[in-house]
Amino acid sequence: MSAASLTAPPSPLSARRRWTVLTVCALSMFLVGVDTTIVNVGLPEVGRGLDVDTRGLEWVVNAYTVVLASLLIVSGALADRFGRRRIFQCGLLVFGLASLACALAPSFGVLVAARAVQGVGASMLSPVALAIVVNAMPDPRERARAIGVWASVFGLSMAAGPVTGGALIAAFGWRSVFWINAPVVIAALVLVAVFVPESRAKHPRRLDLPGQVLLTVVLCLSVGVLIEGPRIGWASPTALAVYALITAATAGFVLVQSRRSEPLMDLGLFRRPPFATAALGAMAVFVALNVSLLLNTFYLQHTRGWTPLEAGASTLPMALGATLCAPWAGALVGRFGPRHPLLLGAGFTTAGGLCLIGLNQDTSIPLILLAHLLIGIGFGFANAPLTNTAVSGLPPSRAGVAGAITSTARQLGAALGIAVAGGLIAGAGPAGLAAASRPGWLLVAACGLFLLVVARASQPAAGKSL
Repeated sequence: MSAASLTAPPSPLSARRRWTVLTVCALSMFLVGVDTTIVNVGLPEVGRGLDVDTRGLEWVVNAYTVVLASLLIVSGALADRFGRRRIFQCGLLVFGLASLACALAPSFGVLVAARAVQGVGASMLSPVALAIVVNAMPDPRERARAIGVWASVFGLSMAAGPVTGGALIAAFGWRSVFWINAPVVIAALVLVAVFVPESRAKHPRRLDLPGQVLLTVVLCLSVGVLIEGPRIGWASPTALAVYALITAATAGFVLVQSRRSEPLMDLGLFRRPPFATAALGAMAVFVALNVSLLLNTFYLQHTRGWTPLEAGASTLPMALGATLCAPWAGALVGRFGPRHPLLLGAGFTTAGGLCLIGLNQDTSIPLILLAHLLIGIGFGFANAPLTNTAVSGLPPSRAGVAGAITSTARQLGAALGIAVAGGLIAGAGPAGLAAASRPGWLLVAACGLFLLVVARASQPAAGKSL
């Protein structure tokens, strides 16, 4: 029996109101997604403006993504307890103020700190948006379609970020990529107040502060050592000390979670193959996307001499593929379950990565654009079924936490992708950058192949309730 065939209690909202709620949440998610990637195309300009090298520039992106990944689960729990609309509005306000601080940042350190605060605000938006949508649409078939639209908007935002950033930088300079958030935040605050109903879990969990601290330590140290490893040395005493801290914090996190009646993260869920592989699949998809975007930015601007606008425009095929295929994937999930769109996502992502494993200084532009299109199509087909499978793994009353775990995996994948891609090309000159980036494109293909494993494991989830 498919999830779509199960009956569901009627929603207290009219069909128009339900889809209006989805539109408002999607607008806010567009903002979060754009800010995950919009800075990528401007990194060379930021580096020149603030006198920062490639390794330092990785922190401009990852200060946002690591904080976002660290706080997503607790933000989902706060939303379930105190009200999803309330936490959503707080997130918009924090995000907007931090964006202004980024735009006005006088130094690299201030910019990184403001990006971290942006991540705090974004953590209150991503899981809560999905929870609001799930709560507003109890019918599994309608929910699957809504998640397809949601995934399409989020995918479009991630892929369109470089295009938007390139256009803004060409016209107004790199600080404009942060100024642009202000009118969007104001509009979203008004729309949320008018259209989004308040909701909360009937039995919210207690907050797990020790677990939250340990999770943050693990994520920050793991991404930090990937970024700084080439500089400090992978086998240096400092690196070895960080490895020990990561191991201790991970062991502490597992111990704390196993002893709490209401843990931050129910580790028992990861013993269920559909849930575990969906989380890992979400991470792999975002590793592939962010590796592609960062390598593309530096290759086209440093090796080929393109402007930020031209480099950003090169990702249009990626945005097109993601936008067109995500709603289609949502419809396929609603009718047949997640396996078929995941297989399509695996095939296209793998093909896109393989196109550029021989990248050199003279690789044809049509081949580069084809690779971007294939990766975008793969992203579009994979994102909705991964989200659907992950949400299916938790009770509806824990919708905030369900969305948070999925989003944590995504943002951790984004941070890891940036760290790995940056490590590959750090110190490479324009002539050697293409060769240095080849392992990154092989990694993109490997992430696509991993989706085959996810597709196989996700099939049982098609017969379970959302």
